[in-house]
Amino acid sequence: MKKNKLEIPLVFVSGSGHGLGAYLAESFSKKGYGVILHYRSRKSEAIALGRRLKALAVFQGDLGVESKAQAIALEIRKRFGVLDCLVNNAGVYSPKRLVDLSSQEWWEGLNSTASSTFFMTKALLPLIRGSKNGRIINIGDSSCDRLGARDLAMSYHIGKTGVLMLTKSFAQSEGGDGVTVNMVSPGWLENSVGKLSKKEIPAGRYGKFEDIWNAVEFLIKPESNYVNGSNVVVGGGWNLR
Repeated sequence: MKKNKLEIPLVFVSGSGHGLGAYLAESFSKKGYGVILHYRSRKSEAIALGRRLKALAVFQGDLGVESKAQAIALEIRKRFGVLDCLVNNAGVYSPKRLVDLSSQEWWEGLNSTASSTFFMTKALLPLIRGSKNGRIINIGDSSCDRLGARDLAMSYHIGKTGVLMLTKSFAQSEGGDGVTVNMVSPGWLENSVGKLSKKEIPAGRYGKFEDIWNAVEFLIKPESNYVNGSNVVVGGGWNLR
């Protein structure tokens, strides 16, 4: 068991410069975690959040590039020695029809979801295995377990389905080391792009960031160590057909 140099639980949240990632980082901070932030392009927002939360570090990088993920993991190892929780939240959503996606937008959708989850998880696993309560939480999408046509952001949706497969595969391979790997999949959130009518959601409302955190908070509890490889859909009953 590697020693945590700060003697508090540490979490790395990718894509935490704004939106859901920022909310999750703040929620971890309130729960007593030392927070390590990451952003790809929203520097000013990430830096401001880091100051407000007194974050341990703020990293920039495209995690869809393996060398970037490895460099961040190496720096975390040098500074802290161990990591307790990884939240793979990053993802670029391009609200365009399939035939209108540029090659850049295609690769952004795939690399910011599936590739970044694979590279970051692989790079940080040696540190998470050293935790007493190792947790990996992947942020998915409420339709990631349902194959079918998509109107918008095809590469993003393909990537999130890939993240679900990675969740189950890493859960199977790491369960013997006491690390659990689970997924939390939001439905329509208050900040979602191109929202449908609330009347189409059984719960009658859009999801709040707090709803997602409630699921994450359950999964990181020591008592939840028998929950592994699960996909918790937090969608108010949306996408059940």
